[in-house]
Amino acid sequence: MTFTAAPALSGSVAVPGDKSISHRSLMLSALAVGESRVEGLLEGEDVLATAAAMRAMGADIRRDDDGIWHIHGVGVGGLLQPQEALDMGNSGTSTRLLMGLVASHGITATFVGDASLSKRPMARVTEPLSRVGASFTASPGDRLPLTMTGACPAVPLDYTLPVASAQVKSAILLAGLNTPGITRVVEPIPTRDHSERMLKGFGADLEVEVQADGTRIITLKGEAELKPQNIVVPGDPSSAAFPMVAALLVPGSQVTIANVGLNATRAGLIDLLREMGGSIEIINAREVGGEPVGDLVVTASALNGVEPDLARAPSMIDEYPVAFVAAAFAHGRSIFRGLDELRIKESDRIATMATGLRAIGVTVEELEDGIIIEGSGGQPLPGGGPIATRLDHRIAMSFAVAGLVSRDGVTIDDMRPVATSFPTFTTLLQTLGAIA
Repeated sequence: MTFTAAPALSGSVAVPGDKSISHRSLMLSALAVGESRVEGLLEGEDVLATAAAMRAMGADIRRDDDGIWHIHGVGVGGLLQPQEALDMGNSGTSTRLLMGLVASHGITATFVGDASLSKRPMARVTEPLSRVGASFTASPGDRLPLTMTGACPAVPLDYTLPVASAQVKSAILLAGLNTPGITRVVEPIPTRDHSERMLKGFGADLEVEVQADGTRIITLKGEAELKPQNIVVPGDPSSAAFPMVAALLVPGSQVTIANVGLNATRAGLIDLLREMGGSIEIINAREVGGEPVGDLVVTASALNGVEPDLARAPSMIDEYPVAFVAAAFAHGRSIFRGLDELRIKESDRIATMATGLRAIGVTVEELEDGIIIEGSGGQPLPGGGPIATRLDHRIAMSFAVAGLVSRDGVTIDDMRPVATSFPTFTTLLQTLGAIA
């Protein structure tokens, strides 16, 4: 698909439900006793993979015609042996968090995924989960296909995260739900805290202590009894990133993005774009289901190069590809470092973005842990392609945004992966007037 120079964007749009919260709402609802209701669930392929897996392990999950999801859980400790392999598609979050659930149940599960997911290493999760007693048989490099057998009873874990990873933290906490005793996770660098918020909301005995240096110590009392909840999922800030950057870059634009989750552990891109000179106003701030939410009013702005603090990375780790696009149109140089995590996402996002940016006319230097981008000073880039997205949804959407401010258009080799997280992406751009 080719994306070409767009007229000024205008209008009000909403993005799909938050992917991280959607995954967790299905998992925890499936472990509660009784019926939970979830409104605003992201109905992308990744989340649907989580729903299918929880059904395969005993939960009753159905969707009404009005879009409300109803989940009848099996209770903590009640997961059943799946009869077939759990197909995770492209979803690393589903895979790693579900491994945590299975780790403290006496069942065996095989995880499979698509070509992209099967390249992603799982050792960062299998290593700590092995300590609770789970056993693993993985493909070379600790990759999928992977079969694991949980331990029941499992051994409570006291674990300090060696890398900032909400997925690893969450997997350990989910394993702790059905483990006797206290599970303790020490997080030197804070990451997104949806798991902690939602676990407490479902009634788990969980406490978070924040030390003077910012280290978070999370303790969870095992053998929990979760109570069913009614959940309203806010709009995904990682999806809002694309219309937000598009509105900043396309001259004359003003766009309102409604109902966006503004959890501080996820709002790093907003802070970054404001530092670059972007006009982003938060209105109608409120709290929904324990999560801060607001509407974003974004106005086209001249952006300046930036060298962000390395500590910001966990709060915008999924938004860096589109941040690189913003930097490509800024005045001056941007230097991004401390992004080793991007090497093991759906693709090697540093290498894939660097190659694609060069292809559309950007001067780029790839670093081992980041990238240096010379901005165009607000001038349209030549464009080009087709861009090799490596089956990565965020790469595809980032270069689609770049196409809207290009001279000759940007062609994307495959837009199908976008369905994993943002199935209404092109429809939203049409609503804003970006594409016909």
